[in-house]
Parts: sequence; C-alpha cells; structure tokens
Amino acid sequence: MLQPRSIQSKLGIRDKILSLDYVLVVAILVLGIISMFAMYSTDGGEFKYHTNSHILRFFVFFGMFFIVSFISIRFWHETSYIAYVVIFLLLLGVKYFGLTSSGSKRWLDLYFMNLQPSELMKVGLILFLAKYYHRISIESINSFRYLILPVTVLIAPIILVATQPDLGTSILIAAGGIVVAWLAGVRAKFFVFSGLSMIALLPIAISFLKPYQKSRILTFLNPERDPLGAGYQIIQSKIAIGSGGFFGKGYLKGTQSYLEFLPEKHTDFIFTLFSEEFGFLGSIILLFLYILLIYRIINVGLVSRSFFAKLYCFGFATAIFLYVFVNIAMVLGMLPIVGAPLPIMSYGGSSLLSIMLGLSIVMSCKIYNQEQISVY
Repeated sequence: MLQPRSIQSKLGIRDKILSLDYVLVVAILVLGIISMFAMYSTDGGEFKYHTNSHILRFFVFFGMFFIVSFISIRFWHETSYIAYVVIFLLLLGVKYFGLTSSGSKRWLDLYFMNLQPSELMKVGLILFLAKYYHRISIESINSFRYLILPVTVLIAPIILVATQPDLGTSILIAAGGIVVAWLAGVRAKFFVFSGLSMIALLPIAISFLKPYQKSRILTFLNPERDPLGAGYQIIQSKIAIGSGGFFGKGYLKGTQSYLEFLPEKHTDFIFTLFSEEFGFLGSIILLFLYILLIYRIINVGLVSRSFFAKLYCFGFATAIFLYVFVNIAMVLGMLPIVGAPLPIMSYGGSSLLSIMLGLSIVMSCKIYNQEQISVY
C-alpha cells in the first residue's frame, strides 16, 4: 500500500530556503574558500591554471548544490537505479573509449570537461543500495535471495575501476557499499566470511597487481628502500608536515612545496602543503571542519523519516570519513599511496562534482525530512 504524500511535497520556496541546514552550508563554503587559498599556494602565489580552474569549478558546483538541493527526495529515490545504470555504462565507456593518462584509463572526454565516472559511482552505489534496502523487510534482508543483487552491483563497478587501473577508488567504492549494507542490517558474519575469502585469495590478487602498485606497497613498508624513486613522495610529504611544526611556516612560505620537492601537491598531497604552511593547529582546524561536515550529514539522517534518506545520509557520511581518513593516512605514510583526493580541497573536477552532488542529495533529505516514501 502506498504511503500518503507528506505536506512537505507542497513546501514553498521560502519554506525550503528556511529548511536548509545552514551549518552544513557554511562548513562547505569555508572548506571551499580554504581550498582556493591552498590552490593559489600550489601555483606559487599566482592565478594560474589550477587556481583559476578550481575557483570556477567550486562556484559552479556550489550553485548546482543549491539548485539540486530543492529537488524532492522522492526524485532521488525513484531514479536511484537509473542513475546507477547510467554511471555503470559510463564506466564501460571508459574501458573502450576512455582517455589514457600516466598509464591509467579513467576519463571520458565530454568536450567541456574530462569526466571520471568512478567518482560518480561513489554516490551512485550508495543511492542504489539505499533504495534497495529501503524496500526489503528486516526479516528478509539476510536471506540469500536478497543478497545476490547487492553483491552483484557492488562487485561489477569495483572490477571495472580496478582494471583501469585505479585500486584506491575501487577500494573506496567497495567500502561505501559495504557500510550501507551493514547499516541496513546485513549480518556481520557475511562480511567476516567475505573478508576471510579475500585474505585467502590475496596471493592471487597480488599476482594481478601492476608493477607500480607492487612498488607502492613495498614503499609503504619501507620508504627508504628507494628514497629518490618510489619512496620520494612519501618521504618529502612527511618532511613537509613535520617541518610545519605547531603554527606552520606561514601562508605561501612552505619550502618543500615552493622548491618543488613535493609532487602532486595540488591533488592527493594538498593536505601536506596545508600542514606545512599552517602547522598542527591549522590541520586540527581543517579536521574540525570535516568532523562538523560529517556530523551535520549524520544529523540529517537522524531527523529524516524515510529509511531511504537515513541510509543514504549515513552511507555518504561514512564515505566522506573514509575519503578524509585514507587521504590523510596516505600522506602521513600510514597507508600506501592509492590516489585518494581530499574532499573539496583537492584539485579535480570529477571529485568535486561527485562530492557536491552527494551533499546536495543530503540537503534534499534535510528539506524533505518528513517525506514518506513508499517501499514500492
């Protein structure tokens, strides 16, 4: 039986604007402004390509964030499966028509931008699983019949992304999907069994790794084995972070980044540049902003009536946490270098698009938090 529509479906523009989570909006805006200053620093204190492009993209996607936020949560529920299929087809398109850069085929040339569909899959998979588990009763959720589809939609994009090759993104996609399934009520024994199976298959998986991926793992275990080659990035990263001290060297005064000792400082290693310039104190403030962002997303899930909205918000909040944790742990040498951007801060149009789209759906959950959604 279809549930009645909530009166929130008839909210006026004024009511929708007043329903926005302004703490979340401010957190996003502050992170965006910090990212612009950081990008300006990566370009040597000049308005060059990375800075100009990042500023333009942020304001365009921030505007999109506001517009998309007003779309009813029902729309996202009804189109979740379609969105997943479209993104999956884009991933297939990458396999056959994608652009190759630095040995990886991850992008589609859309003329106005190079799109990385694997970034969009991070949101698409969470949407798909949130809708799927929204309609499954808690009594049936652990039956084999209802495990086949979620396992399939989880594994299929992971394989495509891993063969690009992009091991880091495939792991993050898998983690996001697993968290949603666990939050929905899938028993821990299935995850334990899957984990043991992966450990058993680890020797086979290692044999399929590319030479540079094996090198990254060995470098993680011992960066000093090749200080001028594979271990160079992580060694320079730790030197830069350590040299920042408590208060940092000051804005535009980071020696490791300015003297070009730090590669990829505008993408995966943006946190390193920020820590060198603003020190431990600045890093704590940046982490506080991410914690605030995650807390507000979780809070939106808590006040939402529909199980779909709750699952999406909790899943997306966990995904943001994982992206931040993996990136920072990577630049600190606690994890192998896997190519994981820092949300909003790192340069990259597809990553920023994915994050802002995901946040706009969260805001939609907030505006329509009393909306009831049918299980059909």
